[in-house]
Amino acid sequence: MLRANLARVFNERDAGARAAALDELFAAEPVMFEPTGIVRGRQAVADVAGRLLDQFGPTFRFVPQDRAVGHHGLGLLRWTAGPEGGPVTVTGTDAAEIVDGRIARLWVMLDPPRS
Repeated sequence: MLRANLARVFNERDAGARAAALDELFAAEPVMFEPTGIVRGRQAVADVAGRLLDQFGPTFRFVPQDRAVGHHGLGLLRWTAGPEGGPVTVTGTDAAEIVDGRIARLWVMLDPPRS
């Protein structure tokens, strides 16, 4: 589910396809906790994903690292991001609370910049 979230929501440039993925993967009223704020609702999550893709350019991609792990309704997935074929510009971990087979709450944890 977390890998699908990266591929179908945060890497999806087509707004209609992104909305369909959100309907399938996320609870009706999800909450996403970002380092800079709290986002509520599927449309707000879609808006964040769209803005990120627009901001960082047409080849920017999130890439899952290894397999997601989890149990008892909690899942974790490490990821990297940057221009496709280019250097990694940011790394982090998504932590999700899964309720009834859908993401109810998502925490986006960014790693500190490397010196």
